[in-house]
Amino acid sequence: MTDANMKLHGGWLSRTKSVIAAGYGIARPECFAYRRMMKDSPVIVKLGDLIGDPARASMLTALLGGQALTPSELAAVAGVTLPTTSAHLSKLSLGGLVAQRQHGRHRYFSLADEKSAALLERMMGLASEKGHVRVHTGPRDPALRKARVCYNHLAGELAVQMYDSMCAHDQLTEQSDAATLTKAGEERVTALGVDVASLVGKRRPLCKPCLDWSARRSHLAGALGSALLNRFYERGWATREQGSRVVHFTRQGETAFCREFPV
Repeated sequence: MTDANMKLHGGWLSRTKSVIAAGYGIARPECFAYRRMMKDSPVIVKLGDLIGDPARASMLTALLGGQALTPSELAAVAGVTLPTTSAHLSKLSLGGLVAQRQHGRHRYFSLADEKSAALLERMMGLASEKGHVRVHTGPRDPALRKARVCYNHLAGELAVQMYDSMCAHDQLTEQSDAATLTKAGEERVTALGVDVASLVGKRRPLCKPCLDWSARRSHLAGALGSALLNRFYERGWATREQGSRVVHFTRQGETAFCREFPV
């Protein structure tokens, strides 16, 4: 190497070291620490990819109703062919968002757990808040906003009313992302025919606030939320619309509901 080349090479090395020392190179310790943190963090992009596909999003939304559906039913919901549906369901199963059950020759799919349902409900709330909504006409949308099924519990305006009423009457206490049934609350739901003792100690929490996508406020999820919805059905206060998430309260049922859970 000539003296001129050595001088040029040495100058380049000197400038490179200066740049790195000045904090402009990729060799900064903070940069490597950031990369290690990103490498060890959960890969949320995989969930985003699973939920972001329009067909898969339609299937997941349909499963929010809490019913187990066949691939054919989900294909009709998503507007895709049966082979395409099977491919989507395979990805959702591997991603841990849906669970498959076999009954005879038929396969049924449902959401994997309440955490998956809560995630979808929160995302729908955020989409609504940011204005990412479809334009619907007719009475179906108001009915969904009033009362609907969210996985296995009541959602909508009436569900938010129930949650607010229980909190206002010291039947529920709320702390951040948790809710606790008080003694007064236990007496209230027991009077409605709910066996609280049978719900305690299960894998699911007894009470859990769930963000309502339409009202953007909390409604009651967890084992108690599911038990109360079943009691409303059993008492004849409400029925679920076939093939839909909509819950219809009778006039007498809504009156009784509002008497039990006043605003």
